[in-house]
Amino acid sequence: METSNQPPKQEKSMFKKILGWFFLVLFAGIAIAIFFKYFFVFGEGVKSGELNYAVKKGNIFKTYEGKLIQEGIRTQSTGAGLSSNEFEFSIANDSIYQILESNSGKSFDLHYKEYHGVIPWRGNTRYIVDKVVEIREAKPRGF
Repeated sequence: METSNQPPKQEKSMFKKILGWFFLVLFAGIAIAIFFKYFFVFGEGVKSGELNYAVKKGNIFKTYEGKLIQEGIRTQSTGAGLSSNEFEFSIANDSIYQILESNSGKSFDLHYKEYHGVIPWRGNTRYIVDKVVEIREAKPRGF
């Protein structure tokens, strides 16, 4: 009868298998949560209004930001004063920024995507304008 000098194969203990699966599921859960928080498009639509400003700013990540003033008025909270409807947004790329900058003061219809979270290199807001739908001359203001 021949005997081998090799030690018998030891299988992974049950604890190590459970621990491995636990970390795999934990990692997958964290990855899915990060995806839904920062990369999943929660909503999209079109906002209309007069362009207040379009700027490039940031300490480390230079991003394009803008603000539309929409028609109508709203109250910020119960008992507070009236203010205009404002839509603050980040701009997806340089070409859209150039269009907005060269047509400052005009009325725009802007297509945007809404995310649950903000990523510093994408912009300062959850709203990312990715397309200019229409540009119009602003309505004259009268008192």
